[in-house]
Amino acid sequence: MFADSAKIIIKSGKGGNGHVSFRREKYVPDGGPDGGDGGKGGDIIFEVDDSMNTLNDFRHKHKWTAENGEEGKKRNCHGKKGEDLVIHVPAGTIIRDAATDKVIADMSGENKRQIILTGGKGGLGNQHFATSSMQAPKYAQPGQEALELEVRLELKVIADVGLVGFPNVGKSTLLSCSTNATPKIANYHFTTLNPILGVVDLGEGAGFVMADIPGLIEGASEGIGLGHEFLKHIERTKVIIHVVDAAGTEGRDPIADIHAINQELESFNPELLKKPQVIAANKIDAIYEGNNEIIEKLKETFEPSGIKVFPISAVSRQGVRELMFYVKSLLDEMDDTPVIYEQEFFPDSRALEGEPYTIEIDPEDGAYVVEGPKIDKMLGYTNIDSEKGFLFFQKFLKEQGILKELEAKGIQEGDTVRMYGLEFDYYKE
Repeated sequence: MFADSAKIIIKSGKGGNGHVSFRREKYVPDGGPDGGDGGKGGDIIFEVDDSMNTLNDFRHKHKWTAENGEEGKKRNCHGKKGEDLVIHVPAGTIIRDAATDKVIADMSGENKRQIILTGGKGGLGNQHFATSSMQAPKYAQPGQEALELEVRLELKVIADVGLVGFPNVGKSTLLSCSTNATPKIANYHFTTLNPILGVVDLGEGAGFVMADIPGLIEGASEGIGLGHEFLKHIERTKVIIHVVDAAGTEGRDPIADIHAINQELESFNPELLKKPQVIAANKIDAIYEGNNEIIEKLKETFEPSGIKVFPISAVSRQGVRELMFYVKSLLDEMDDTPVIYEQEFFPDSRALEGEPYTIEIDPEDGAYVVEGPKIDKMLGYTNIDSEKGFLFFQKFLKEQGILKELEAKGIQEGDTVRMYGLEFDYYKE
């Protein structure tokens, strides 16, 4: 069975606890603390596997957990780091927070691998807590807790062109005659229950990926039938081909069908109507000589608004090549950057809720010093040197109210902000 959505629970590894121990060697009766640090917990990493094209692997396994870090050992030995858990998904998989439906990651384009949950930091051993007044500390730092999150995986077809139309208008036949795809074809409503992809080869390296989007019904945008499951696949396509029965063999009105489908697209996502559209008036092999009123009406109705009509026969392939070359010309005029959803939800920030922080002004240089467990943990979760990490850092400061509090304390553009080992100049957005 084709699976294009799944809900799973992911959990990073807990950091190993710091160890409490003391040197016990011959001739060293009062050895100092030598407890090692705990190992970092394993991360949850999602990685694109180009050999996968469904989410079937997630239908029966619902919890995915990385390994915990080991506790530190005596003689200053660090605990072993927990193994990361790499979860393989097909290209085009969107990872959403199940509670808010916000996007955590879009595994498309150049984004082939992304850490979704960071393992907990290992706790410090008791050697770190020795002071002049306490030379034999009997405590160590516990490892940072694991993060657990329920996520929804959603696979969207990555295709340049989407075929839409009501059942039995010939979409599957058009896909099979113009690409390398071999869909099952039969005369049943909702015959195509899976989006099927094929590559249109126009020679000399020219071509594009085309998808047969399963048949639509009125009310699809409201979730009637399998509407939402189908409509979401159109979001990534760049050009929409309406396939209609120009011969009227199904007793349908092609013009009404196109209006109905566009209404469903608009109701689901108004941006979809901004995509270029083409009409494939199919089954002209079944039209009697001279009986082409439907095609003329289609042209009169849609071509003035820039939607070109191509009379075709998917069975005899008449007009199909001309249609495909025209679609390719539309694609050539468009940006070939894939549609990628921006990250809206940062899972690691949930672990920072409720943690305190302080803002002080350094009397020596006037820098604004921001410290506390909230800041320490945030910097531990985030790679500030990466573009994504820095964007998360900026978003974190804003959402946690830290920027607002800095402004309340009188910070001005160009002033220095210091967070442990990190320094940067403040500039208002």
